[in-house]
Amino acid sequence: MKHFKKIESKFLFSLLIMSVWSIIAVGQTTAKISKHIPEIEKWIQKQFAKGKTPPFSFICDGKPSAEFIRQWDYSQQKIESEEADVIKYLFTYYNPTNGLKVECTVKGYPSYQAAEWVLNFTNKGTSNSPTLEQVKVVDLAMQYASKGEFKLHYADGNHISKYDFHPRSVTLATGETKQMSPQGGRSSEGDYLPFFNIESPAGQGVILGVGWSGTWYADVCVQDNRTISMASGMKTMKLYLRPQETIRTPSISLMFWENIDRMAGHNKFRRFVLAHKSRKINGKFAEYPLSSGFNYRDPAPCTEYSCLTADYAIAMVKRYIQFGLKPEVFWLDAGWNTDAADFEHGKTWANTAGNWTVDTLRFPKGLRPVADEIHKVGAKFMVWFEPERVIRGTQWAVEHPDWMLDIPEHNNDTYLLFDLGNPEACHWMSKYIGDMLEENGIDYYRQDFNMQPDIYWAANDEPGRTGMKEIRHIEGLYYFWDYLLSRFPNLLIDNCASGGRRIDWETIGRSAPLWRSDYYHYDDPDGYQCHTYGLNFFLPLHGTGSLQTDPYSFRSSVSTALIYNWKITDKNASVYEMQRCLKEFHEIRPYYYEDYYPLTGTEDMTRDNIWLAYQMHRPSDDSGIIVAFRRTASKDKKITVRLSGVDPEKYYTVTDMDSRQSKIYQGKELTSQLPLILEKPHSSLLLKYKVTNEKPNKE
Repeated sequence: MKHFKKIESKFLFSLLIMSVWSIIAVGQTTAKISKHIPEIEKWIQKQFAKGKTPPFSFICDGKPSAEFIRQWDYSQQKIESEEADVIKYLFTYYNPTNGLKVECTVKGYPSYQAAEWVLNFTNKGTSNSPTLEQVKVVDLAMQYASKGEFKLHYADGNHISKYDFHPRSVTLATGETKQMSPQGGRSSEGDYLPFFNIESPAGQGVILGVGWSGTWYADVCVQDNRTISMASGMKTMKLYLRPQETIRTPSISLMFWENIDRMAGHNKFRRFVLAHKSRKINGKFAEYPLSSGFNYRDPAPCTEYSCLTADYAIAMVKRYIQFGLKPEVFWLDAGWNTDAADFEHGKTWANTAGNWTVDTLRFPKGLRPVADEIHKVGAKFMVWFEPERVIRGTQWAVEHPDWMLDIPEHNNDTYLLFDLGNPEACHWMSKYIGDMLEENGIDYYRQDFNMQPDIYWAANDEPGRTGMKEIRHIEGLYYFWDYLLSRFPNLLIDNCASGGRRIDWETIGRSAPLWRSDYYHYDDPDGYQCHTYGLNFFLPLHGTGSLQTDPYSFRSSVSTALIYNWKITDKNASVYEMQRCLKEFHEIRPYYYEDYYPLTGTEDMTRDNIWLAYQMHRPSDDSGIIVAFRRTASKDKKITVRLSGVDPEKYYTVTDMDSRQSKIYQGKELTSQLPLILEKPHSSLLLKYKVTNEKPNKE
């Protein structure tokens, strides 16, 4: 591995941005980047200056916006920001002839050389607007001072496989466009997570994030050996607006970085996410929890928690406390709702979605007694919901048929889609779920989404309004989550969609994927390692479950968050092992919020004959951890890795957390060749290092 230079989160560079001018493609602007990354407020002012083609584009009535938008009325307004270290602008473009208005709200983050923006289109006229299509929320090329190859670094989306979030890197050929989009209408399902690191030949780059929890697209193309272009927006949109109607678009974020190694960009982005795109409670960063359930996975014929009762749940809370295994959150997953326990008639949690009332046979007084017991022991209560997927014949489907999106030719299918794009329905659902949280003493909200919505949106679009149902649904989703976060200031949202299938720039600001992949159900620790390894390139906040307490399995699941599903009623289970795991988690967890460095490359990480290892480094005190796994079929007892972030001139004590044996190394040894040794396959290594004033014994 290359040596990674230490990056500070503060403003490091004096910066210069050169003129903006239109080249390459109609509607596209090009920013010339000098040898330093841009000072962000000047960059915003340049890109959106009066008389310039802005870094977005669209087609209106068959004509590209670059041909006319500079002739529209233009205004610029600097808005007072409620967020610290954030600048905010509103740029407005208005056509008085037909009443079409485009508002671009831009935020700048000076300490991170980052900007994000979103477009709103409004028809201020008295008749339908011309047709809007091919809206590119970003349509921008960047020309760098040096010539050479451009590389695109990205990650898989979620497949429910070992390959979930697998890191990818490609060298882009000149003239060839890399086209990326998700599948099924959920933003991280399929081959692409909507975060991309573009590395230029100039030792600089930009990380692009797409904020749209439906079907986005991103195109990246090398125009020549100094210039790369990017375009992104909503994949399918061709519609007109009715008088006084407004729509929003996806949001886009760009974060500039500069270093000889691209991991500097990834770590800067991780810090950026923690600083500005993570939940804050009382103005402070909200840490997502260490959770446990109530003896997860009931035996057949029960599923999930479909046979759980209030008495049993309370007994489990007491048992966890008895054994010294108290989590921060008790997590009640699927199966608590009405009819989910009726296994004799083929009912489960999966085919009763839409019955959003508590099963009073098992919970006579609702979930409040369970919540009260949890609060009594000083923990929080999180409960699973899945309000968008509605099964035919359930309560919501019967009582509110006009709020359901159906596909007429699919009337034999069991699924309906709750129409969040219907304002009446969205407001009703927001209050309904909010009231349930309040009445039942629920602290944290978990939302699942086990269906592909794109075909429902397409089937219900009006003629001439392609994409409108998707737009309204995504707007409704954001309204719903924002309503809950506003009504409950201490609320956290767990974002699940068959695992981590709805992760994007918009959702990470409101939630975190605590169940990042349903591959968990395969009980394959190697897969969990892969998921951590890949997702850490972009996101610091995510979690998964732990079923086993052996070090190899447990460490495979560790991240900033964790749910432990150990069977505390199993006579073969060891409470001491469980306690050991939790002690270790609390000791190393803080490092997962710090800088991340992969130590074993980015080739196929799913193989069982390799080592996988990574480093978490804390710049503030120059300490960190190394986590390594020798997989079952690996024949290598030893590998050599090169650490990053450490000071070559300092000395470090490196401690094996299993044997508690320590050795002193000089930093330059750690950055050149640190041996990792595991005598047996299917074993793990956890090392912790810190700066020391001692020097190694020469003997």
